[in-house]
Amino acid sequence: MTRAKRRARRRIRRRICIAGAAVIILAGAGFAVARVLEDSPPQDAAAVAPTTTSTTAVSATSSTTAPTTTTTTTIPSSTVRLHLVRTVTGEISPKSVAASGTGLVFAQNMMYRHTVTVYDRDGNLVQTIPDSVDLAGFGVPDHPGVVRGAPVEAAFMPDGRYAYVSNYSMYGAGFGPEGTDECSPASGYSNSFVYRIDVAKLAIDQVTEVGAVPKFVAVSPDGRYVLVANWCSYDLSVIDTATGAQVKRLPIGRYPRGIAIDPTSRTAYVAVMGSLDVAVIDLATLTQSGWIRGVGNSPRHVVMDPAGAFLYVTLNGEGTVGKVDLATGTVVARTSTGAQPRSMAISADGRSLYVVNYGSSTVTKLATQDMSILQQVSGVDHPIGIAYDAATHRVWVASYTGAIMIYDDA
Repeated sequence: MTRAKRRARRRIRRRICIAGAAVIILAGAGFAVARVLEDSPPQDAAAVAPTTTSTTAVSATSSTTAPTTTTTTTIPSSTVRLHLVRTVTGEISPKSVAASGTGLVFAQNMMYRHTVTVYDRDGNLVQTIPDSVDLAGFGVPDHPGVVRGAPVEAAFMPDGRYAYVSNYSMYGAGFGPEGTDECSPASGYSNSFVYRIDVAKLAIDQVTEVGAVPKFVAVSPDGRYVLVANWCSYDLSVIDTATGAQVKRLPIGRYPRGIAIDPTSRTAYVAVMGSLDVAVIDLATLTQSGWIRGVGNSPRHVVMDPAGAFLYVTLNGEGTVGKVDLATGTVVARTSTGAQPRSMAISADGRSLYVVNYGSSTVTKLATQDMSILQQVSGVDHPIGIAYDAATHRVWVASYTGAIMIYDDA
């Protein structure tokens, strides 16, 4: 091979090597670019805001698709305002309303209608339950024949299975005279009965004899006891829910009315309307353990915050609502809401208190933190009962003149 040919071959090999290197470099560059693009977010990802809804949901379209989670936004009840969504009328004169927590609301129509009317959450009538019973059929032989009651208040078991309804008076053989608001244990009024209503069947399935002219009724959070404030016999009946029997009658004082029970079911508080005080009941021993003195004139109704730290009391005689610190037993705030504040309800988050003012024909919404007035709703003819449905954030107001107003508070 000549020298010229050897030089030509070396030039060809160098060209091949350079070309191969160029291919390797370009291929490497291409790989690097591809890795950078894979690690980078999509161009519009940073501009997309997360979606917040009122429910929490997880969904997956396939086994290889990551689940999508939405978060829950909770709006404090104190930041919204009541607005009327429906007025319910009919053959009613509701003394009170009570929400079951399971989708039904009961209205107690007292002696003028002798019924409990049951509604769904939208205010549609589900059923009318007459207050007529055959006591002999329930093992009470002293009052033969069919008798009637006069539903005043209702309270539900924690699971919503049963409702307990107090009757202001009983009408029929062996009963009399008709109950009244001015009375004493010496007045001679007959003992009355509390009905138990099976919520699934919407029928009375149990009766329990209590004191004279029972008004307010409350069920302990553990479902063990029903407490009944007997207006004219000045005492408190304790019913054992397991047996349906009255197991205790505790003397309380003149005109016991509202009842609130702490979340642990250890202590109950009873407003004694013929005084300035609230009675304290030990539910472990079924005895009165003390008093909260000097709360105000004619304490009528009491509700407790969800944590069990504060008690709210309507003071019917002075037109105010008091806030009691249960740790000290002292009134820490007081607000004027209107004439003759009667019943109350508290929101599920404990931030708002709803008060019906019978004499002013108004409904007041208060902020529980400082007892300031958030809203005053007028034009409600003599409101007397009120209930809060936690699932819908709706407030039901009973007007004794024959209507129920339903308000959204969400």
